[in-house]
Amino acid sequence: MKTDFSRQLHEFRKSAGLTQEQLAEKAGVSFQAVSKWENSQSYPDIELLPLIASALHTDIDSLLGYQRDRRDITWYDEKYSSREYYWGNQFWEGAYDVFRFLPPVKPLRLLDMGCGEGQAAVFFARNGYRVSAFDISENGLKKGKNLARINQVAVDFFRADLLKYHPGRSAGELFDVIYCSGALQYLPADIRAEFIAEAKAATQVNGIHILNVFVEKPFLETPPDWETDREYFWETGELFRYYHDWKIEKMEEQIFDCTSSGIPHRHCMDVLVARKITQ
Repeated sequence: MKTDFSRQLHEFRKSAGLTQEQLAEKAGVSFQAVSKWENSQSYPDIELLPLIASALHTDIDSLLGYQRDRRDITWYDEKYSSREYYWGNQFWEGAYDVFRFLPPVKPLRLLDMGCGEGQAAVFFARNGYRVSAFDISENGLKKGKNLARINQVAVDFFRADLLKYHPGRSAGELFDVIYCSGALQYLPADIRAEFIAEAKAATQVNGIHILNVFVEKPFLETPPDWETDREYFWETGELFRYYHDWKIEKMEEQIFDCTSSGIPHRHCMDVLVARKITQ
C-alpha cells in the first residue's frame, strides 16, 4: 500500500509534468530510486527533500502531506463529497467532437484537464483512447477512479492544480488530444497565454485541442455558483486568438441554460476545436 509520501510524490511529479527520469536527474539519483519512492519501497534521504520539493514547485510540508491549502477546497470538492455523482452521467456534448475530428483508429493519448468526477475521461477510455486526467478535487478523482473500475477501463487519474500544471515539461510525453471543459475560468488573464502555449507545445502534429471557456456578457447575470474570488470570465474571442497558428476546425459562441446550483441561470461559452498543423 502506498504511503502518504509516495502518493504525494507521484501527484506532485505528474502536476509538474516530469517523468521519473527527469525528477531523478534533478535530484541527482537514479530513476529506479524515484520509482521505489513512489511505490513505498524506500524513502529519500532527508537532505534530498529540499531539492525534490524545489523541482516539484512545492514545499517540504506539502510534499510530506502535512498541510493542505484551504484554497484547494473548492466549491466542487464539497459538491463531489456526496455519494451521488453531481453531474450524473452527463458530460459536455463537445466530447463527441473528439471522435469527429480525431477518431481512435490507432492508439491516441488524450489529456482531460479539470476532469471533475471523470465522466468524460471514462467515456473516452471506453472508446479506445489512452486517457490521463487530472483535477484538484480529491473527491472528484475518487469518483472518477470508481467509475473507471465499474466500466473496467484504465484511466490515469492524478491530482493537480490547473494553475501549477505544466503539460509542456514532459519530454516525449506528447498528447494527441487535449480536452478541457468547464475549468479554464480558473486561469487568471495574466497566465493564460503561457498556459495555452505550453499545452500547444505538448501536442502532437495533427493533434487537436477541444476547449470551452465562460464569457462575460452584460445581459447575463453572474451564475449563482460562480466563485468570484477564483473564477475569471474570458473575453469574447480571447480563446480563439491564441490559436491563430493552428487550423480552426470549429469556433462558436453558445448561450445556454444551466441548473448546476439548483437555481436556473444562463451561461455564455466560447467553444474551440483546433488542430496543430506544424511543429
